[in-house]
Amino acid sequence: MPDATVVQYCAPTLAGIKTGSLFSYACPPGASAADEVKQLDAKLSAKGLRAIGLGFKRKRLLVYVFRPDDLKRDLSSPEIHQLMESLGYQPEHPGQCLKRLIHRLSDDDSFPHEIGVFLGYPPEDVIGFIENHATNALYTGAWKVYGNVEQAKRTFEKYRICTDVMNDRIRRGNSLEQLTAAVRK
Repeated sequence: MPDATVVQYCAPTLAGIKTGSLFSYACPPGASAADEVKQLDAKLSAKGLRAIGLGFKRKRLLVYVFRPDDLKRDLSSPEIHQLMESLGYQPEHPGQCLKRLIHRLSDDDSFPHEIGVFLGYPPEDVIGFIENHATNALYTGAWKVYGNVEQAKRTFEKYRICTDVMNDRIRRGNSLEQLTAAVRK
């Protein structure tokens, strides 16, 4: 899959300011979706990120790019831990959570509302989205906001700037590997 596509949809995750990003990808005729994700994962794993296919929705592959350490941290938040357990997840096992998410995505035509956890959305916004059935948001940007609107607006702007800068750099010839921030140990 083209580096520019990955940058367009995953720039904040690549830069290290977001846990994960999700995008749908129309695999070209004759190409193998599994091979495309495997190649992307190989590029990103050298920097400590991962890419996995979550299955197909409307004939498009859902690709999840994420920072495993950040996902583990997010799942350990007390509010998220409780929420995920109530939905049948085992938050102390991120790999099992990903398997459960894949299962939930395959069972339903819609997205499981807890997907925001995997994308690094604030706990109060994920919980608010679920409790309000995706209505009554205080603000809508990259996600529906039910908590701190001003903080969310700052985050949305940071994501926008990051994406603009990385899109510019990919157009100027930087590679995906060059643009991806390594996980700090």
